[in-house]
Amino acid sequence: MNILFLTLLDFSTIKENGIYTDLMREFEKGGHNVYIISPTEKRKQQPTKLIDNKSNKILKLQIGNTQKTNLIEKGISTLTLESKFLQGIKKYFHDVKFDLVVYSTPPITLQKAVEYVKKRDNAKAYLLLKDIFPQNAIDLGMLARGGFKGLLYNYFRTKEKKLYQISDYIGCMSKANVDFIIQHNSEIPREIVEVCPNSIDPQSVIKNEQKISEIKEKYNIPQNKTVFIYGGNLGKPQGLDFLIECLRTNENNDQVYFVIAGAGTEFNKLKTFMDNAKLTNAQLFSQLPKDDYELLANSCDVGLIFLDKRFTIPNFPSRMLSYMQASMPVLAATDINTDIGHVIEKGKFGYWCESGNIKEFNRHVQALCKKQLRIQMGENAREYLDSNYTAKHSYEIIMSHFK
Repeated sequence: MNILFLTLLDFSTIKENGIYTDLMREFEKGGHNVYIISPTEKRKQQPTKLIDNKSNKILKLQIGNTQKTNLIEKGISTLTLESKFLQGIKKYFHDVKFDLVVYSTPPITLQKAVEYVKKRDNAKAYLLLKDIFPQNAIDLGMLARGGFKGLLYNYFRTKEKKLYQISDYIGCMSKANVDFIIQHNSEIPREIVEVCPNSIDPQSVIKNEQKISEIKEKYNIPQNKTVFIYGGNLGKPQGLDFLIECLRTNENNDQVYFVIAGAGTEFNKLKTFMDNAKLTNAQLFSQLPKDDYELLANSCDVGLIFLDKRFTIPNFPSRMLSYMQASMPVLAATDINTDIGHVIEKGKFGYWCESGNIKEFNRHVQALCKKQLRIQMGENAREYLDSNYTAKHSYEIIMSHFK
């Protein structure tokens, strides 16, 4: 089969590790021809080009700036994505007949590009639903149902519904996502919506005690404390006010140490707190060398997940997979609508509490200071990953519709 994959993720080779590149390698292993559109933002000043890797071709499409920019530029760039992807398909893939087009949200604004390939090639369309927009923006107060923000909401809601309408299959991250989509979009046939979870090609993580000691020493992290790490986006969706409260209430806890590494719109807010509080058991990193970050992340004891408590949509952060890969227990503080806590507790590889419940969070922190418990939960995490969240698993779910 000829597979077309549309994404906003910027990569030049599928040898990289990640939920999308790992999945594309599975298609390649399955003997399929893989074509990918992976855009590059204008700020990088790289013209559009086609990278031919023989078994796969990646179109590096220049688009406007959608990350780390002001709201107006981001809005314009997002609205022009559709036409740019469409032009890219017509110019570079005009002679390829696609059997399947796979695409992910965000964004929801690729509907016309998908529709074009479906109509031109009689292709099937598979949506990997990673983000439920614009409802998530309503939850966080970034959009509203009235006024000017209401006009934007209605526009994006119409685009969202059209994207669902043209999708032959919709793969959701979890059961709660399936239920939410069906409940709020009654026109979607139930039989086309299924769980196709975030997944990776799990790598072997060997924990070398000497290297762990060296990386901790390099970044002034204590050797004898339980180290909790949060790695990833530091934005509105994470509800970082609660993370700040967690750090503040544990400032005198000499058993624990917190490492926070990431970037995002709320980074400066977190940095201001850290600078003023002068915590002795926490550090904030904006950017680390890739190898150092991976070694450090794999050297910690517990992985943290935070989500804003206002969410009505069931998010399911892929960050959890990297913790599980490193055989680390997970402590999640989220809204009550996601089922990530249910999965963590069912798999016995960590704890969950509602974001805002500081008493429950701190109780779990103390429980995870017990080394033997962490070892057992870490083993459970890796076992659950290998059994449920591999790229091969997701590939087989998608391909089951073509046998």
